[in-house]
Amino acid sequence: LGPRRYAAEGAPADCVLAGIHDVLHDQKPDLVLSGVNRGNNAAENAVYSGTLGGAMEGALQGIRAIALSQFWGPGNVDLADPFEAATAHGVEVVRALLERGIWHDRDYGVFYNVNFPPIPAAAVKGMRVGAQGWRTDVSFSVAPHVSPSGRRFLWVQGGPQHQPTAPGTDAALNLEGYVSITPMRADLTAYDVLDDLRGRIG
Repeated sequence: LGPRRYAAEGAPADCVLAGIHDVLHDQKPDLVLSGVNRGNNAAENAVYSGTLGGAMEGALQGIRAIALSQFWGPGNVDLADPFEAATAHGVEVVRALLERGIWHDRDYGVFYNVNFPPIPAAAVKGMRVGAQGWRTDVSFSVAPHVSPSGRRFLWVQGGPQHQPTAPGTDAALNLEGYVSITPMRADLTAYDVLDDLRGRIG
């Protein structure tokens, strides 16, 4: 694309690997930004997110990394720029995390999941740190379709995104007008189950 600007085709995590090991070679970047994604990656969406995959790969490579996503909804979809909240507040959020965030304090270093609320930029109330939430009545499924050529395919579909999660968690904060910030790790171990499972199995 030009000096110091590159494009790669692939999953976000693959593009991070290409950037680190093929473009930059022995000079690692200071920061990986993955996004801004169209649609929220809060709550259970985070598990399916390629945007988070890009940030996670950055963290696994020992680089500070932030995933950025713009919640999509009635409050912003008809704006001239539906990404208005992310555009106006993105730099502020990234600077706050670089200056005051907690980074790589142990194995599977921390990366951050940032979701911008689905409202105009001027209505954003600020930033709030919250855990990953869970939408109790929302789950992904597939619907069968047939292409014009007659080929059958499955379209992944999710439920309504404007269902809040528990108070103080990511999607709830977004729907209250805040930018949500969730610290995450690639370590998927369910630590709350370990001791009990050891007692049962060994």
